[in-house]
Amino acid sequence: MEQQERYGTGAATRFGTGVGEEVLTAADGHSQWLLQHLPWDTRFFGTDTYRLFTSLFEDNATTAALALAAGELRETLAARGPYYAFGVVPAEDTALLQALTGDGWRLIETRLNFYCPVAEARLPPRAPVRLARPDEAIHIGRVSAASRNLYDRFHADPWFGEARADAMLARYAEAAVEGKYADAVLVPDEPGVAVDSFLAIGDTPAEAGVPGSGSSRVLLTAVGPANRGWHLKLVAETVRRAAALSLPQVIMTTQATNGAVFRTCEKLGFRLGSTSHVLACHS
Repeated sequence: MEQQERYGTGAATRFGTGVGEEVLTAADGHSQWLLQHLPWDTRFFGTDTYRLFTSLFEDNATTAALALAAGELRETLAARGPYYAFGVVPAEDTALLQALTGDGWRLIETRLNFYCPVAEARLPPRAPVRLARPDEAIHIGRVSAASRNLYDRFHADPWFGEARADAMLARYAEAAVEGKYADAVLVPDEPGVAVDSFLAIGDTPAEAGVPGSGSSRVLLTAVGPANRGWHLKLVAETVRRAAALSLPQVIMTTQATNGAVFRTCEKLGFRLGSTSHVLACHS
């Protein structure tokens, strides 16, 4: 009940009170769209960018009715001007997935969401790592852009194009090093080894009344050819860092195509928690 109030139905009920959040009701009054305008993305891409949080609809809603409502949503956004919208939909929400794809939203990426219980992790010997320095931000941005993953959300979506996708990941990595959204960025600290990889971490402290809460999340990671094998080391040190902070789990999301990350997960004791799909549309 507590988790539902904080993260499930309670979060949906409170939606619309945060910055850029709005609730759009379909013409038939039987479904709603929970949408958030993203100002940073809007400025970066020069196009109004939205994230679909979810849709609320009645149990007996038909796929055809939901698809019609999805069409109304696209028309509403298009009437405002050029836009780009995306949503991350749990694989279990088949009604919403079918409604969106039925109205022309494109499947961009399938994600596997892993978690590692810190107390049960299988860790290799310690690897020498350190925090990235602010003066390394541009270099680490270049590492991020050069270690291109053709199946991540930005590179898999033709709306961005390769140049804009590379630029986005470079700026994202730079901002992580600058401390604008990440709590730490780990890089190799081994003599004679170039910094050609990094791992950005976001921490969520434990919440009162929610047993087992609190985590470190892998926000972004990239490994260049000069640091082969360092993904495992950086993730392992992320788990050790979480243990030192008394955070009970590490969360890591990757594409369903990323076999290298699967191997890291298997070696360290990560478990598959959920699967989700990224869909997008634009005017």
